[in-house]
Amino acid sequence: MTLPQIALLGAGIFVRTQYIPRLREIADIVVIKTIWSRSEESARTAMELAREFSPNIECKWGDTGLDDIIQDKSIHGVAIVLAGQIQVDTSLRMLRAGKHVLQEKPAAGSVSEAENALSCYNSFCTNVPRQPIWAVGENYRFEPAFVESRKLMDDIGDMMSVQLIVEASMNSSNPYFASSWRRNFTGGFILDMGVHFIAGLRMIIGCEITTVSAICSHVDKTLPPPDNICALLQLENGCAGVFVMAVSSRSPKTYWRVVGSKGTLQVDRGNKDGKHGYSVSFYTADGDSQSYFYPFSGVHDELKAFIHDISLATLKDGASHEAEPRSSFIEGARDVAVVEAMLESGMKHGAQVHVKKF
Repeated sequence: MTLPQIALLGAGIFVRTQYIPRLREIADIVVIKTIWSRSEESARTAMELAREFSPNIECKWGDTGLDDIIQDKSIHGVAIVLAGQIQVDTSLRMLRAGKHVLQEKPAAGSVSEAENALSCYNSFCTNVPRQPIWAVGENYRFEPAFVESRKLMDDIGDMMSVQLIVEASMNSSNPYFASSWRRNFTGGFILDMGVHFIAGLRMIIGCEITTVSAICSHVDKTLPPPDNICALLQLENGCAGVFVMAVSSRSPKTYWRVVGSKGTLQVDRGNKDGKHGYSVSFYTADGDSQSYFYPFSGVHDELKAFIHDISLATLKDGASHEAEPRSSFIEGARDVAVVEAMLESGMKHGAQVHVKKF
């Protein structure tokens, strides 16, 4: 069977350090045909990193290169890893051309942009025989630690409280700081990073957040406001929770904790034996505890799922194939809705805000 061919749109840090190495790991099921960037230099640099396992790879750049990819019928799908301001528009251009799309998170820059994008997508999909897949690259939903944690939720009994604490180390020496999307837009860091943590939380608890009340502050003036947020969460199952995020912590730590009537589940981000990943700990009511460590593999797993989906979609003659549910655009939009509600509440000095439903 002919392997599906994809194009990579973007040649930044995340493409070079994550997408290309992870695609190398699944080179037996996919071919990178093209890498595109705004500049020729960055496109060529990224292309050379992938040439070892995709010897016939080519690079494109600028508007002309993007048009070439749109018109290339041999390209089945595209992975879009660009600045947040242009990702949705680029995704819609590719989807209109019949390409399957894996768009890096966040799904959109705002709830209104997500709503308009979904409306556009659904309108032109009604006129095509085979609906192209629109997936969002939220790797936290694919991390084994969160997948296994969701299974353990059945053992904690009635959910009593939820905690999500994020103390991130973000400053000008961090390469992640470089993106203008994160530096120059209000809430840029909180949104871009926050959707990850909310995705992990929603994955674990298996229910939606309905209302939030948040207080925001601005401490590190090298970052756009706000850079700290403390929120009270109301879940649809009646449980309450808290979300605390400090972007410029001197002692980085991140954990998710769910307390139940029969036990407590906690997921800690960290490392073990030189590997980065998550420790999942389960504490029973009688004092026993179990702990497991899961190395990072979310990007690998989400890419593999996307390639599997477009392979099935290509095989289905005239029929649409829906993406893996964890990758759906709507799931990504729900993450954005929670973060946006917190930012809105912060602007209203802690007023309760309902989370938009998708």
